[in-house]
Amino acid sequence: MNSNGLAPDLTLANCAAEPIHIPGSIQPNGALLAFSAERLLMAWRANCADLIGARPTLGAELAALNLPLAAVELIHEAGADLDAGETMPLACEVTIGAQEFDCIVHAYQGRIIAEFERRALSSDVVASFALKAHAAIDRLKRQQSVDALLNMVVQQVRQLTGFDRVMAYRFRHDDSGDVVAEACDDTIEPYLGRRYPASDIPAQARRLYLINSLRLISDVGYLPVPLLGRDGDAPLDMSHGVLRSVSPIHVEYLQNMGVHASMSISIVVGGRLWGMLACHHMAPRQVPYSIRMATDVLAQVLASSVQTLEARGQAAGIERAAELGSRVLEAMSDEDQVLRALAPLVPELCAALRADALVLALHGELISHGDIGPALARAMLASIEDSGEVLYQRNDVADWPQALRAQLGKWAGMLVLSFDPSSQGVLLALRTEQVEAVRWAGKPEKNIVHGPLGPRLTPRGSFDEWRQTVRGRAEPWDATSLTIASALLSKISRAVAARNAEVDRARTELMAMLGHDLRDPLQAINMAGAMLELGSQSELIGRRIKSSSNRMQRLIGHVLDMSRINAGIGLGMQLAMTDLNAMLSDLVEELGAAHPGARFQLDMPAPVCAMVDADRLVQVLANLMSNARHHGEAGKPVTIGLHRDGDGADALITVRNQGAPIAAAVVEKLFDPFKHTSLNNPRNRQGVGLGLYIAYQIARGHGGDLAYHYEAPEIVFTLRLPLGL
Repeated sequence: MNSNGLAPDLTLANCAAEPIHIPGSIQPNGALLAFSAERLLMAWRANCADLIGARPTLGAELAALNLPLAAVELIHEAGADLDAGETMPLACEVTIGAQEFDCIVHAYQGRIIAEFERRALSSDVVASFALKAHAAIDRLKRQQSVDALLNMVVQQVRQLTGFDRVMAYRFRHDDSGDVVAEACDDTIEPYLGRRYPASDIPAQARRLYLINSLRLISDVGYLPVPLLGRDGDAPLDMSHGVLRSVSPIHVEYLQNMGVHASMSISIVVGGRLWGMLACHHMAPRQVPYSIRMATDVLAQVLASSVQTLEARGQAAGIERAAELGSRVLEAMSDEDQVLRALAPLVPELCAALRADALVLALHGELISHGDIGPALARAMLASIEDSGEVLYQRNDVADWPQALRAQLGKWAGMLVLSFDPSSQGVLLALRTEQVEAVRWAGKPEKNIVHGPLGPRLTPRGSFDEWRQTVRGRAEPWDATSLTIASALLSKISRAVAARNAEVDRARTELMAMLGHDLRDPLQAINMAGAMLELGSQSELIGRRIKSSSNRMQRLIGHVLDMSRINAGIGLGMQLAMTDLNAMLSDLVEELGAAHPGARFQLDMPAPVCAMVDADRLVQVLANLMSNARHHGEAGKPVTIGLHRDGDGADALITVRNQGAPIAAAVVEKLFDPFKHTSLNNPRNRQGVGLGLYIAYQIARGHGGDLAYHYEAPEIVFTLRLPLGL
C-alpha cells in the first residue's frame, strides 16, 4: 500500500519484475538434482525418491545417490567445465526401474543441474524421428525466401511434434509480433495474420528466450512441485532448465486461449530475438527431449538461413548505396552547384533511403522529389532542431512540433541528414504514415482483478480477433537503412566540404583580383585629378574619370549583390510596369555612345510591356551586351531581339553575337560564381566571374530564366520573362 492507503499503480512493469528464472519449483513430469562444484547436493525435487529412487539429503555426495552411471558421467563432465561459467546441456537416455528418462545436465552460475524428464515414447519410436528431422532440414535449406522458410518450418515442426497448431511470428520494431505462417488442425481457429502485443512477452521472458531457445509445458494444468534443500545461498537459477516451473501469469494466459500444452522455439538472428515458433495443443502433450532438440536444430537452420538472406539483401543495398555515393562524389566534383549536381540523383537517393519523398536544401534553395509541396517542405526544414546531431529520425506525428502537425497530412516519418549545417545544407527523407488495420489476437490491454493477494494484472482473457486502426506512425528506418544513410551523408558532407574549400580559394583569388582591379581605376582618377590641377585636356580627363568610376561601381556592385545572395536576403526586386522596347532602345543608345566602335542592332517587331525591375533588368542586359561586345568577332554586330513567345505568355529578349561556340566544359558552369574561366580572361580583363551568375539570379528573381545556346555562326543568350498580363 502507498502512503494514501491505496494499492500501488499496476503497470506492465509489475509483470516485467516477476523473477521467472528462480521459481523455486519444477513441472511434475521429472526430477531435479542440483550440485555444487564439489558434487555435493544442494537442492532437489520434493518426493524425489518416488520418481528416481534417490533419497537426497543436503550436502550428500554424488556417489551416495545411486544414480545411473550414464547420468553420473554427464554430471562429472559438466562439472569439469564449470570454471568456464556454464556448459551447454548434455543429454543421455537412462532407465530407472521400469521408467525411461531423458537425463539433461548443464552447469550454470557455479552449480551443476541434472534433470530427469520422464519419456512417454520408447527409444525406438524416438529414433525414427531422426530421419524425419534430417529430411526436414534438407527441405528447409532449399528455400529461397524468408516467407518460404517460415511456411516450410511450421509444417515440418507440426509433423515432428504432432501439435494441433504451430505458428511462426516475426517481431516488429516495437517488439509486437505478427503471425506470418501457420500450420494448424482444421478444427481450430487459425491465427494467421494476427498481431500479438509486445506486452505478451515481458523483458525477462525475452531474456530467457534468448539464452534457452526451447521451452515445453507438457500440461498447462500441472501442479508445481517445490524444490527442497536450498542452503541459504542465492536461489537456484533455472534459466537453462527444461523442467523449470512456469509463471502463473503465463499459465493463465495459455488457459485463456484454451491451450493445454505449449512449446516455444526461439528464432535468434544476429543475437536478437527475431521471431518465434509457438506450438499449441488442446490436450496435454509430452514431446521427448530428442525430438524437441530436432525442432530446435530446425529453428537454428531457419535462423541461419534468415540471417544469410537478410545479410545478402543488406549487402546488396549497401553495395548499391556505395555505388550511388561514388556517383554523388563524381557529380559534385564536376559541378560547382551542389543542388544542381545532386538533382539528377535525387530519385535514386530517395530509393536508396527507402523513402516516399525527398527534400534537398542548401542556402535557402530547395529541390524535392515525390508528393511534397515547397511550402510544407520549407516548414519541415524550419522544424529541424539545432541539436548538433547530423543524422536522426522522427517516426510519429507526435515527434513533430505541435504547430506543424496539422499541416503534415499523410507524412509522419522524417530522416534528417545534415551535410552542411553552416549553410543549412540538409537532406530530408520522408515517409508516409502507415495506416494499418491491425488484427490483434484479442485486445492488447491487460486487466486488473482482485484476488487473495490483492489487485494484480492478469493476461488477456480473449483472443478473438480485435481490429484497430493505427494512424500517425511511419515505419522507422532500420539499422541497414541508417548504415546506408550514414555512408551517403559522409560522402555528401565530404564533397560539400571540398567544394566549400574550393569556393573559399576562389573567393580569396577574387578578392585579390578585385583589389588589383580597383587600384587601376583609382590610379587613373588620381592621375586625372593631377592633370586637372595643371588645367589641361579637361574633356578627355572627364571621360576618363567617368569611365573609371563606372568600372569601380560595377565591380563593387557585383560583390555587394553576391553578398546579398549568399546571405539569403535576395536582390530586392522593385517591380513596375515597364515598356521593354523603350528600355532596350535607351540601353543600346547609351552603350553605343560609350563604345563608338561597337555595332548594336535592335530587332523589336512589336511593343512589349512587363512587370519588371527596370534597373535590375538593365543590369542583366548590359552584362550580356558587354560580354557579346568583348567576345564577338571584331566588326560584327551585336543583335538584341525582343519578341513574345509562341503562346504570348512570356517575353523573350535575345542577345546575339558571331563567334565560336562556348566549350561544353565551360557551358556546364556558365552561370556559376567564381569561375576560373572568367578570372584573368585576357579578352575581358574587367570581369571577376560574377556577372552571369548575378544575371541568372535576377532572371530567376523575376520568375524567368536565362539560357545559352549556339545557332551557327552566332552565340545566343535568351532572357525569358513572364508577362503576367
